Amino acid sequence: MAMTIHVDVVSAEESIFSGLAEFVALPGEAGELGILPGHVPLMTRIRPGEVRLKLPNQEVEELIFVAGGLLEVQPGLVTVLADTAIRGKDLDEAKALEAKAKAEEAMKNATSDLDLAKATGEFAAMAAQLAAIQKLRKRGH
Repeated sequence: MAMTIHVDVVSAEESIFSGLAEFVALPGEAGELGILPGHVPLMTRIRPGEVRLKLPNQEVEELIFVAGGLLEVQPGLVTVLADTAIRGKDLDEAKALEAKAKAEEAMKNATSDLDLAKATGEFAAMAAQLAAIQKLRKRGH
């Protein structure tokens, strides 16, 4: 049997995933992170993108979209505290496209640096969500 690590993915609204995984991959602040059982302790911010979980006895990875947050790795436990988290099967392409278009419009009409930063962050999150949807589509989900 493969070695596993306990993983919790939570958002402000709910617990999205809690269980064992053989491998976790996600977009860290400085690039893609891969976490295996026995990984050294780590705490870092995460960027919008997908958390990929290789679950025991399951060929296809579980995919969860996150719109940023924090990652904490401790011996035997990985915790993803996401600003927003959506299960791959629950992603809605039409809503993501609409939100991306609204963010683009807000970027064009921004009257302050704060407005521009907020709109740019929303645009990046929606672009990452759409990329996750495309990846799921290629896998046949």
